[in-house]
Amino acid sequence: MSALPVTAPKALTAYRPFWAKRFGPAPFLPMSRQEMEQLGWDSCDIIIVTGDAYVDHPSFGMAVIGRTLEAQGFRVGIIAQPDWNSADAFKALGKPNLFFGVAAGNMDSMINRYTADRKIRSDDAYTPGGEGGKRPDRATLVYTQRCQEAFKDVPVVIGGIEASLRRIAHYDYWQDKVRRSILVDSKADLLVYGNAERAIIEIAHRLARREPIETLTNVRGTAFMRRTDDTTADGWFELDSTEVDRPGRIDELISPYQEIKQETSCATAEPEAASAPKPITIHKTGRIALPPRERTVVRLPAYETVKSDPVLYAHANRVLHLETNPGNARALVQRHGERDLWINPPPIPLTTPEMDHVFDLPYARSPHPSYADENGSHDGATKIPAWEMIRFSVNIMRGCFGGCTFCSITEHEGRIIQSRSEDSVIREIEEMRDKVKGFTGIVSDLGGPTANMYRIGCKSPEIEAACRKPSCVYPGICPNLNTSHDPLIKMYRRARALPGVKKILIGSGLRYDLAVQSPEYVKELVTHHVGGYLKIAPEHTEGGPLSKMMKPGIGTYDRFKQMFEAASAAAGKKQYLIPYFIAAHPGTSDEDMMNLAVWLKRNGFRADQVQTFYPSPMATATAMYHSGLNPLKGISRDETRGEKVDIVRGERRRRLHKAFLRYHDANNWPLLREALKAMGRADLIGNGKHHLIPTYQPVTDGSYESARRKNSTTAKPAIKPTGSSPMKPVTPRKGQLLTQHTGLPPRVTGAKPAARAGGTRPGKPGKR
Repeated sequence: MSALPVTAPKALTAYRPFWAKRFGPAPFLPMSRQEMEQLGWDSCDIIIVTGDAYVDHPSFGMAVIGRTLEAQGFRVGIIAQPDWNSADAFKALGKPNLFFGVAAGNMDSMINRYTADRKIRSDDAYTPGGEGGKRPDRATLVYTQRCQEAFKDVPVVIGGIEASLRRIAHYDYWQDKVRRSILVDSKADLLVYGNAERAIIEIAHRLARREPIETLTNVRGTAFMRRTDDTTADGWFELDSTEVDRPGRIDELISPYQEIKQETSCATAEPEAASAPKPITIHKTGRIALPPRERTVVRLPAYETVKSDPVLYAHANRVLHLETNPGNARALVQRHGERDLWINPPPIPLTTPEMDHVFDLPYARSPHPSYADENGSHDGATKIPAWEMIRFSVNIMRGCFGGCTFCSITEHEGRIIQSRSEDSVIREIEEMRDKVKGFTGIVSDLGGPTANMYRIGCKSPEIEAACRKPSCVYPGICPNLNTSHDPLIKMYRRARALPGVKKILIGSGLRYDLAVQSPEYVKELVTHHVGGYLKIAPEHTEGGPLSKMMKPGIGTYDRFKQMFEAASAAAGKKQYLIPYFIAAHPGTSDEDMMNLAVWLKRNGFRADQVQTFYPSPMATATAMYHSGLNPLKGISRDETRGEKVDIVRGERRRRLHKAFLRYHDANNWPLLREALKAMGRADLIGNGKHHLIPTYQPVTDGSYESARRKNSTTAKPAIKPTGSSPMKPVTPRKGQLLTQHTGLPPRVTGAKPAARAGGTRPGKPGKR
């Protein structure tokens, strides 16, 4: 597969600054007219509307985009968590000169508000005080509508993870149907997907040059609408991918009587008489050449088709994921009614100097002063939980080449790792040490979407540009992948040697199949950077679900566990692995969950928080959930060719899979007994050590206390039924059994582990 000849993009710092650069950087991007006046502004060039509270920190999208645009010379204002019941709040900063930028926040607004069981969450980590209900459902749609009501003639550009994952016709778990592209429903002018710095800078400068927004159709990483009869689409070669089970391209047989002209195209040949032979192009392969990939667009099945045909939905999802490598991706087009949705190829990843530029911008590293309590602090009733989680952490890279089918990281940030320089990371640690209130010398994380992909990538730029594999580590680690952890080890050593830094913890999820490639890294990590426990995510033990997740087998976990324990013993420390698992993932049978529960019991694990599969928009696993087919294997209507996937639907079966993960909870024992008997595994019911659940049943009230106490109810003391066998203690002796949140020694800091948000992968806010 030939790579797309990508010209080097214009560097972020190569643009001539906008004239307003003379105002200089603001302490905080203004959220009121009063702040604008203090800065000497009469208006904003760009206003960003966000569903999160404004935290001026590089882990928050509105801060990154706002500061990046400010560095280009634009005056940027922020409207955070506005009252969406009228357009008044959207007029607070006046009319923007260029455009509104709208984002739902660091999370999809529906995932933010609803659990995997579609129940409303009681809190919101991105709101002061953790208060829920501060953003509407489908916030991008609502905010866009209000912006258009406030100022009808101002362009609206939508972005963020909600827009990114809904840029195409997508299955919506909450309505259980396929919805149109969010660009169609919002009626915005332009959609920016993925990491948006490169695209948003180009858009801002072109709009500042008075180019109409409808002419911005060639910006990578964007999507726009075009009428089907629009002549601006002329000159594109369209590949029809609207059906499945069609044969591949068939070249027309070449007549021996035709005149052959080397290096002459049919399209440029002079018109000749109908009877005269037509010139053709002959290449060494003997095939007629296709037009260049940069002028080729792949037509997907229309929205009206995929909404009622799960097979074509799965096919469209497969094609979409095949066109995600910036080096060879082609444009996509999908009809929605009388118009076409065009999706340009993904943005070119940022270089290390560009990453440094973005992260070295003058962030205040604090919530906006308007959120402070009566003492001027952000640590009281107005504390923003998501900021607290990343307050003393440093993001060292972006992207993930793991390709886990249930995860949104690769789909949003791409699979090419974008790393900062070591100097840039060290500068941020020093700035955090010197300027951030409350720093005690402990860095909570040096990581990103994953902890150990820093500066890891393909050995060959040519191979990387041409590759169409969805993962670099599944089914095994690609031989072309450079797995050296040396730059990361060097950074760890330099960072912990800084004056005033007592300890550096690694809080991001670890990719352990990569870590085992570097015993030195495992030793360095375990000896210096584990605070009592380390979280990793095998997700399951059985091959069926793991193959649908594109995760390594449990044998790799066992190998890492041996290395971890050996390194802990050598360091004279008692440390523990905390594995996370997913219930009810597509491809998971009841027997798979039973085997996982047996594995958990055999290894002494009690899962406190249970993660149930959450079908996020556009994910490959979500396409499996909706269609019952496996897009990883190819799609066909012929049942002998495609692969069907066991889908866990219905409340009872989802409860059963969760119950297997919490086999130790007495509330689940009646359901598990019934299921085990039906499965012919009554041998797992008994009061011995080798049994999964006991025969006796204490009186329970259906509740349990989780690490997120707000979402828990205190269970009543168990009562021994009259005449029953003697009850065994439900609560284990501390340290006897390993659990995710109880029974483990506390960290050196004494802090509790951060609760894991339901339906997301472990990691930083906004990296899900």
